[in-house]
Amino acid sequence: MKISIVIPAYNEEKLLPATLRAVQAARTAFTERGWDSEVIVCDNNSTDRTAGIARAGGAAVVFEPINQIGRARNTGAAAATGDWILFVDGDSEPSAGLFGEMADAVSSGKVLAGGSTLRTDARSWWYDLFAWMWCQWSRIATHMAGSFIFVETAAFRELGGFSDKLFAAEELDLSVRLKKLAGQRGKRVVILHRHPLMTSARKAELYSLRETVVFIVKTVLRPKKMLSDRSACAIWYDGRR
Repeated sequence: MKISIVIPAYNEEKLLPATLRAVQAARTAFTERGWDSEVIVCDNNSTDRTAGIARAGGAAVVFEPINQIGRARNTGAAAATGDWILFVDGDSEPSAGLFGEMADAVSSGKVLAGGSTLRTDARSWWYDLFAWMWCQWSRIATHMAGSFIFVETAAFRELGGFSDKLFAAEELDLSVRLKKLAGQRGKRVVILHRHPLMTSARKAELYSLRETVVFIVKTVLRPKKMLSDRSACAIWYDGRR
């Protein structure tokens, strides 16, 4: 068994080192099972030291010139040689416990893909609330957070990966398609919860509650227009770090 860990990264020089350290430590959960693994960072047209930091951290680096999270993940996945692909965002810190929980799901033979609940380093009550609400919805609807997705490589490629028409919520679109495929194959998509993924709450510091709520409301009212427009998804693409 081989796991390909794909990390999309756009101007992540501040947080990527901690992510790589966490990923390297968590990989022990795979090596203890005799599994092989690789780490691939997709430099999504960064203007900082992201690529150099990734190489120094022991990762293979590929480049995606179009600044779009779905494309970055797809480009990283195209270089993957593993039986399963694990997507981890460049501002998140997975634990060995989480990787072990994922390995148990993979080993069961009953799972086609999965995600994880989250915890954040937020110092903001509203961001904590949003994170809690997302985790509840994620488990109820089996929607995977983009910051941690594992999927059988063959299934991911069969579905064509992440949509290149979406600049946000591409993980929800993939979740729906994977659940349909899993049902056809008598398997499941799962949301792991015993070891939540630690992910950055920097958006709570970079964007106000008002900016966040306005984006959410506009997206709910006009999802197709908002999610297919890069400029409308500024929270992900305006370069604030």
